[in-house]
Amino acid sequence: MTEMFVPKEYAAKTPGGRDVLLRFPPEEYAARLAATRKRMREEGLDALLVFAQESHYWLTGFDTAGFVFFQAGVITADESSTVILTRTPDKRQAEVASLYDEVRIWLNAEDANPALDLRAILEEKGLKGKKVGIEYASYGLTAFNGRTVDTALEGFCETADGSWIIRGLRLIKSSAELEHVRIAGKLADAAVSATIERVKPGIPDSALIGAAFDAMVTRGGDTPSGGPMVNAGAAALFGRDSGIAHYIEEQDQVLVELAASHCRYHVCIESTLTVGPVDPRQERQMGVARDAIEEIKANALPGRELGTLDDIHRRVLDKGGFAKARYAACGYALGCTFKPTWMDVPPMIYSGNPLVMQPGMVFFVHIMIPDTDTGLVAGIGQTFVIRETGEPEVFSDLPVELFRR
Repeated sequence: MTEMFVPKEYAAKTPGGRDVLLRFPPEEYAARLAATRKRMREEGLDALLVFAQESHYWLTGFDTAGFVFFQAGVITADESSTVILTRTPDKRQAEVASLYDEVRIWLNAEDANPALDLRAILEEKGLKGKKVGIEYASYGLTAFNGRTVDTALEGFCETADGSWIIRGLRLIKSSAELEHVRIAGKLADAAVSATIERVKPGIPDSALIGAAFDAMVTRGGDTPSGGPMVNAGAAALFGRDSGIAHYIEEQDQVLVELAASHCRYHVCIESTLTVGPVDPRQERQMGVARDAIEEIKANALPGRELGTLDDIHRRVLDKGGFAKARYAACGYALGCTFKPTWMDVPPMIYSGNPLVMQPGMVFFVHIMIPDTDTGLVAGIGQTFVIRETGEPEVFSDLPVELFRR
């Protein structure tokens, strides 16, 4: 029988007494809000304007695609009520599945300016002349909307970039969060295994995407925030989803990079599949990539700087003769993310990154070697969490090898 991973829901009440259903126990959210307010006070902020959908979700449970429009949360450094300003299609979700105390609506109209509605909320809360942080580094705040916010708040209050307040806190996962990450790892393994089983000459590469997606969502996973990426033939050397149609040939190569999601927490895997006879040069490429990722995992230890992992990536690939082929970074943080990407950045794993690795940080490391001289690719990637001691916990049981069909 196929193992299912349908998420549990937790009944809770907002501070104002509204009944809601959440993905985590209410005490988990209470701890997150307390930590956010503590960090805000440390930064001298009286309030934070939340625009990142990841922040809405992590802080209150609010889960919506409405962040593509103007949508802002207001969090004060004191204990006053939290407010979400959103549109009518998101009203019910905010009411029954988020801990925002107040749900305010702005209406579409030719002369609508929700930034002015936002300023009115700030004025109600006594924030005129105060210092307000803004989550500028977010897909939830376009440059256009950001300019309207700046214009509306000019002369009203002091503003500062508050992009790192919640993002920094989200870097270290709680034990409850890691349970979802572990499930996402099982779903990612199932998705990659499905592509391996499905690949054969004569089928379109899109069939592999369908197999991977089906393996994730039919077991209780979310729609992931990107991909799956399946690039075959010459396109296997691409670093992004190309959309180029390709029928699998008698001798071929397929690069698969996908993330599975459970309660929005993502685990990413990268694998290389071959069909037919394997070129010995590609086997050697994979050997170099495997050496790099294994050494990186052995050195992903608490107290060390994140950039040292990319130092290993560079050294091993350069020694193997692939200095020209390697990327300038070898991975990034993962967490609860929304479209358009599963990448929870910053931080990226690049040489010189001074971020100190701490227990609970989750990273995806991938070694990509697109050799344009031979037209062959070797790509492998795994997701892991930094532990208190010893090497990291890896969220995949698949072998690190070239998969052959």
